[in-house]
Amino acid sequence: MKFTPRNIIIILLLFIGFLTFTGAFFIVNETKQAIVLQFGDPRKVITKPGLQFKIPFIQDVVFLDSRLLNLDPQPEEMILSDQKRIIVDSFARYRIVNPLKFFQTVRNEATFSDRFGRIINASVRGVIAQYSLTSLLSDERVNIMNEIQNQILSNEESFGVEIIDIRIGRTDLTEQVSNNVYQRMRSEREKEANLLRAEGEELSKEITASADRQQTVIIAEAERTSSILRGEGDAMKNKILADAYSLDEEFFDFLRTMQACRETFGDTEMSMVIVPGEVCEKFFGEIEDNN
Repeated sequence: MKFTPRNIIIILLLFIGFLTFTGAFFIVNETKQAIVLQFGDPRKVITKPGLQFKIPFIQDVVFLDSRLLNLDPQPEEMILSDQKRIIVDSFARYRIVNPLKFFQTVRNEATFSDRFGRIINASVRGVIAQYSLTSLLSDERVNIMNEIQNQILSNEESFGVEIIDIRIGRTDLTEQVSNNVYQRMRSEREKEANLLRAEGEELSKEITASADRQQTVIIAEAERTSSILRGEGDAMKNKILADAYSLDEEFFDFLRTMQACRETFGDTEMSMVIVPGEVCEKFFGEIEDNN
């Protein structure tokens, strides 16, 4: 067989087709990184995207994600230093920075999530066991999170990953603890309400007593002023009457007699008959006798 240009081209096409059919070529895209295995042993790490080659039937390729990944362990019930129980839901974000170390340690992302998730929960459990519920809900929570992060970050290198962020997403009280906290809060609120109510009643009594004292003082002062004014008025009246009496004693004797009659008879239907005489004629004039 002669190796003419045509034959060479045919042979090359057949060879390329064979390689393609057997999976000798593979593509690493921008979101992946690859490890070439030969009989299960890592031979090459590929972190750049593009077309790559492997030996058919001898080598295999394992792809790992190069993007930022989430790790969300199962929530766990944990005990605090004050023996209260809480349910902690933590999560982390990480990136595979050493594909070979990652593959040799955990092989794949599912295994890593399981193993590292247990490490996260163990670290969280160990740290918060030293603190009370009050500390966990206060400003001290920042220091607690820093301590948890330091413990977890010490394990990242052994897995070939970079931990970007670690958070406690949610901290829930167990049902029993929630009921106890609710009852304690309710008791404290009722105690506070009773105290405020008692203070209000005491203040109300003080205000009422003060108002009563002021009322008594005002009434007494008014009665005293009224008595003074009444006395002054009576004195002035008596003075006026005395002055008038000294001017015409006989008329005022007659006037007092008339006033005494009015006070005696009042609004009754009784009639008073005036007998003609010197006094009557003096003040009423001469009365004709019709008889």
